[in-house]
Amino acid sequence: MPRRETTSAARRPLPPPLPPETRTVGQLVAESIRVYQKNVWRSLAIGVLPGIASVVAAEFTGWHRYAFAVAAAPLFTLSYVLAVGIVGDVSIRSRWGLNAFVAGVLVYVPFPLLASLFVLPGIAWLAFLGLVVPAALMEHLGIRAAFSRAVQLARVDYIHVLGGLCTLAILVLLTQGVAFFLLRSFADTAGRTAGAVAGIVLQPLLFIGAAMLYGDQAARLGSPTRPPRRSDADLPDADDPHGEGRADAQLQPGAPS
Repeated sequence: MPRRETTSAARRPLPPPLPPETRTVGQLVAESIRVYQKNVWRSLAIGVLPGIASVVAAEFTGWHRYAFAVAAAPLFTLSYVLAVGIVGDVSIRSRWGLNAFVAGVLVYVPFPLLASLFVLPGIAWLAFLGLVVPAALMEHLGIRAAFSRAVQLARVDYIHVLGGLCTLAILVLLTQGVAFFLLRSFADTAGRTAGAVAGIVLQPLLFIGAAMLYGDQAARLGSPTRPPRRSDADLPDADDPHGEGRADAQLQPGAPS
């Protein structure tokens, strides 16, 4: 009997995911993995440039590493634009794709410096302005308008964006470290090769999750937290003018017309 109950529980379908306006960070990660699985080869293409760049950056120290990170801004931004194209199912070969790329590079350039001081300020910076890339591409905005839109989206639920990016970063870094150890120890792979493979496979999850945060924030912006009022709430009874309440309760004092 217990075995049958276990089997039936295993076959029971999972509950549907929450809509974007109420999606938690945990479900954001789960949905990012699902998008990755549905677009495996395109997702792997996202990780090629960042994976190689991360391995090369490890060879530098001091200000040389910072200079290389700044120079690699177009590589990481391009991967982010590609991730937005996958999540939003839109083409990046347009004027809006170019706007998204330029805006993303401008946002990324200060990130290495902030991250070198402490990782959290860098992530906080990206949480505040990082949505400029999907805003420009998905909403067909110019660069200046995309920055305004990114700030607007971030302020709706900044903790959700910050928590989502931190969770994704921790997940990718920890998983990438485990994959690097396994490839180097059990597959007899060279250190650089193992690092590049781990980065190529796992870093796309970070870009996909960041792109999905745009949908969460856009839905939150369009969905007020307070419940909507009933269409007949607080209105006087038209059929009974002598009912409770004043018949002109909805009128506001003002100058006569």
